[in-house]
Amino acid sequence: MVDYKVTVSTACRDDSGTSHKVYIKLVGKDGESKCTWLEVDSSFIPGAVSSFTVSCPVSIGELHQIELDKKPTEIQDDWFPVKVVVKSPEGGTYTFPIFRSITTSDVHYFDEEKGLCWHSCGEGIPHCMKAGTLHSLPLEVNFSWTKSFEFYLNLITGLTELLLKGIACSEENWTDIDDIKGILHTKNHLSDCVQKHWKEDAFFGYQYLNGVNPMLIRRCSALPNNFPVTDEMVFPSGPCSLAEEMKKGNIFLCDYKLLDGLKANIIRRKQQYIAAPLVLLHKTPDDKLMPLAIQLKQTPAGVNPIFLPTDSEYDWLMAKVFVRSADFNLHQLNFHLLRTHLLAEVFTVSLMRNVSRTHLLHKLLEPHTRYTLHINFLARKTLISEKGAFSQFVSSGGKVLKTILKRSLSSLTYSSLCIPEDITERGLEAVPNFYYRDDGLKLWDIIQRFVQGMLSFNYGSDAQVWKDEQLQDWISEIFKYGFLSQSSTGIPQSFTTVEELVKFVTMVIFTCSGQHSAVNTGQYDYGGWMPNSPSTMQLPPPTTKGTTSEETLLQTLPNKGVTANTMATLWLLSNSVSDTVSAKKSSVK
Repeated sequence: MVDYKVTVSTACRDDSGTSHKVYIKLVGKDGESKCTWLEVDSSFIPGAVSSFTVSCPVSIGELHQIELDKKPTEIQDDWFPVKVVVKSPEGGTYTFPIFRSITTSDVHYFDEEKGLCWHSCGEGIPHCMKAGTLHSLPLEVNFSWTKSFEFYLNLITGLTELLLKGIACSEENWTDIDDIKGILHTKNHLSDCVQKHWKEDAFFGYQYLNGVNPMLIRRCSALPNNFPVTDEMVFPSGPCSLAEEMKKGNIFLCDYKLLDGLKANIIRRKQQYIAAPLVLLHKTPDDKLMPLAIQLKQTPAGVNPIFLPTDSEYDWLMAKVFVRSADFNLHQLNFHLLRTHLLAEVFTVSLMRNVSRTHLLHKLLEPHTRYTLHINFLARKTLISEKGAFSQFVSSGGKVLKTILKRSLSSLTYSSLCIPEDITERGLEAVPNFYYRDDGLKLWDIIQRFVQGMLSFNYGSDAQVWKDEQLQDWISEIFKYGFLSQSSTGIPQSFTTVEELVKFVTMVIFTCSGQHSAVNTGQYDYGGWMPNSPSTMQLPPPTTKGTTSEETLLQTLPNKGVTANTMATLWLLSNSVSDTVSAKKSSVK
């Protein structure tokens, strides 16, 4: 037999003790102990630090988790343990922070202080947590009962609606655009507006500023060599010229080069397609953002025409729909999955591994990293797994998904995660009607001032920041496991000043809150009407003009089953739950 010494610390406040029986199970790399009753009188009174022995037939290896089980008596009470420390027969010491009230008789799981481990998701992709089941996640990151109930209720409601309509498994193409309306009874004013205006050039341009992907557009001061647009194409009657309008700051470019050369997913035994467009837009005198030209592939050629608003109705509409599909895919994987979910997971795992629950940084970030690990675990199981929704319904799913993530991470910079710098770098300081910028800069400023006040109070000098080992370990692992030690990203490898720390923490909070909301919440609003945001395309981009019709468009759009399931997924992702903490109107001046 081998013995493990277990020390349990109970908080000092008056109501933190318990008279209930407390059981513990130790979980190690090589096995686990039996559920053991910690049998000592008055062991768990307020302020008590009590020691026990848990015996095992053989060593269970490095410990990574404990299970606590409080059996109630006739009198109900709440126990507030601070931590459990276990010393192994090999001499190792393992600390399990708790810092919460245990009220029920359920089994509660707690990870070792550095119990969360990093797991490689593939070359060139941020690491994630190592977790086989939801039970292996720390208790504090799991969904609340309310969120769990409403999350699965929304899922069941959406899928039931689809099955009742009998189209979830359909492989039939649409024969009329109007038939797409009303698949789910979850319409709202904005989705109705999208249905009415999705074909319009002004609405196409508007979405680059205020749709779910305001992250791609940038001011254009010189045309790329691979986008040979001429004045005769876009200003055939004058009086403008591209050079003059670029000089005035009125020309904008959206480049989907990260999608170039990819072989799209195969869905239900059929090859799918994805374009890598270049889109040129013009700010008109009445402050509308209008598309001027679209090239659907990166390499100019006779079989890669530049589509123009003066082309036939369906040539031009087809070009815009291919762009919207490319935008759906790049938005989902780069700006939504990578830049909010996966980075938030890196921030969270490193926080839980390196920063104690009593540290100010942990207290600052915990409200914003809440549920991150749980939702990402579900995403890996149900959305981006081999049999997940992306593989079944999205052209960037399957084998190509990791390629896009790898390319996206390699193009990511620290400044692009900081909205004041990102807006400046993209030249969008003065473009009118850009609500993402206007609201985002206000939110960044509010967060920055709050973080500045808290951290400046806690760290009186730069030296205190430099000497804080928990801070340095936190950022070191983020740089290593999140950004794969790529110094070209500009991500700090350590903190040397309070100012550096304030900026990075502000970015983390903004990424996990406002930025995620900006690229997530409107997904169903803009994508519920499928032709405005197709998840895949069934035919390749057109190679000549004059060959597209309404029938061709319907054959190219996703079929009925893919449309229905994608809409249900967008509805689920966009829907908030009742325990969401919404921002109140700020009184900060």
